[in-house]
Formats: sequence, C-alpha cells, structure tokens
Amino acid sequence: MSDDISLVALAGLGPVRAAEVRALIRDVPDYPHPPVVFRDITPLLADGPALADVIEAFAGLAEADGGIDVVAGMEARGFLLGAPLATRLGIGFVPLRKAGKLPPPVESVDYDLEYGSASIELRAGTLRPGARVLLVDDVLATGGTARAAADLVERCGGEVAGLAFLLELAGLGGRERLAGRTVDTLLRAGS
Repeated sequence: MSDDISLVALAGLGPVRAAEVRALIRDVPDYPHPPVVFRDITPLLADGPALADVIEAFAGLAEADGGIDVVAGMEARGFLLGAPLATRLGIGFVPLRKAGKLPPPVESVDYDLEYGSASIELRAGTLRPGARVLLVDDVLATGGTARAAADLVERCGGEVAGLAFLLELAGLGGRERLAGRTVDTLLRAGS
C-alpha cells in the first residue's frame, strides 16, 4: 500500500514515528468481502503511546480550527477516538449512533453505502444551537457516513467546524463528497 504521511498531521511526529504509528493499522484483505481491504485500528488502540500520539495530533487539528465546543464521533470507531479527544480538549463528546440505538426523541439522516443503506441518529436536544462541532472517525472512504453525520449535526442546530479522520483512503471520493467543508486526516493511504 502506498501511504502518504509527509503531507498530513502525523508528519509532525517525524517520519520514523509516523511510520511506526501507521504500521499499527492492520490491513485485512477481502474483509468483509473481496476486494475490500479493511483497516483494523485495534493494534493502534492497544498501544498506549501510539494512541496518545494520535489523540495529540487530533488535538492539534482541533486547536488549529479553534472554537470547538463539542466532539462528535461516528459509530463505532469514531467513539474510540472522539471520546479521548474530547477529554483531552476539555469539552463534551456526542455519539452519533446507528438507527435504533438511542431512545426517542431522535433526529435521523439516511444515507447510501456501497452495499446498501443506513441511518445515523442523534438524540434531539443534545447539541445547543450554534455549537461548533468537530466530527471524528477512523476512516474516510467514500464519505457517505461523514456527509450524513455533518447533515445530522446541522439538522440538530450545530455548526460543523470540521471533520477529522485517522486515515483517508485516497481515490474513493470521500474528500470530494465533503467539498466545502474542512477535512483533515492524520494519514493518507491508497484505496
């Protein structure tokens, strides 16, 4: 896989450490089906210093954007990165859940996946009107989930200050699907 760590946020760690962090993301070919390459972040999450480096890199992005009121994480791996980031920044965390996981009342946005459709939900009244929200997830691929999450935050009265991802899979159109929004990634990899 061709990775670019020189032009994105983990480059601040230096090339050796950035490569070490990237090496903790396991590539699983043909999962859940061919020709998908699943990016497993479990080894990175299990490595305390690497996880701390990732959270610090995300914090640098959030602080550069300025004025973030809350971090929102997309289910489920966005929770694993977003909650510690919110703690590090001293602000709240909001989970954006799959349909049916939250008690009513909820707001919902439907979106298409490569292999079907899905919905993402947020409990109504969770965001204060005008709250500046940083959306966080592990992977930016086609951008469908991220776009739905941004639409949901705005429907609930928040303002999307930016979107931050651990890994961008270049060539799948995710960044283009989020055109007009601030999108930051820590690592960029070939699709």
